[in-house]
Amino acid sequence: MAEGLRERKKRQTRQHISDVATRLFVEHGFVTVTIAEVAEAADVSVNTVYNYFPAKEDLFLDRSKGVVDRLSRWVRGRRAGESAAGAVLRELREAVEGCSPTVGLFDGYADFMKVVNEADTLRSRLWAIQQESLLDLVATMRAETGAAEGDVLPDLVAGQLAWMHGTVMGRIGTEMVKRRKPAEVSRQTLDLIDEMEELLGEKVLTYAVRDA
Repeated sequence: MAEGLRERKKRQTRQHISDVATRLFVEHGFVTVTIAEVAEAADVSVNTVYNYFPAKEDLFLDRSKGVVDRLSRWVRGRRAGESAAGAVLRELREAVEGCSPTVGLFDGYADFMKVVNEADTLRSRLWAIQQESLLDLVATMRAETGAAEGDVLPDLVAGQLAWMHGTVMGRIGTEMVKRRKPAEVSRQTLDLIDEMEELLGEKVLTYAVRDA
């Protein structure tokens, strides 16, 4: 379905506000910048900012929805003959090898992480996003496998996959804050993914294989 003019304008306004806010947060710090200053710099009203972003943290972490359901999307999109873990490992490797911005492999990520590290509320929000992602993945694993009530295996596998993703993102963040080149961090992270795969048990690696 084609995007209408009204929807496009709303999307563009939302993106403009987010971009302006991110620039201000990077330049002056998350705690220091106010919503009123964001509104003034974006040439919109304070109410308009709140209409698009209910909380200040939403201005900076405006793409959190794509992170929350990322693992679920990867699992639902697994190929014929591929397990849930196999799909997550494949997607992680492709993103890391391609230096995808979605996993933080871009030159400006150090500035992003600096803002996060200096704001307790942003760190708390990131933790909440990780927990929401895990719960979303558990629900997906249960739906994909038709697991019976009381079966803990979907929860355990989801926990392992979330651990992999969180470990990769954590390592990338730690290394990118050092202002290292994305290609260098990519190579080391691929080695880390190989090591993590070796630690996974057979039950995890073969769980939820899609029928050929």
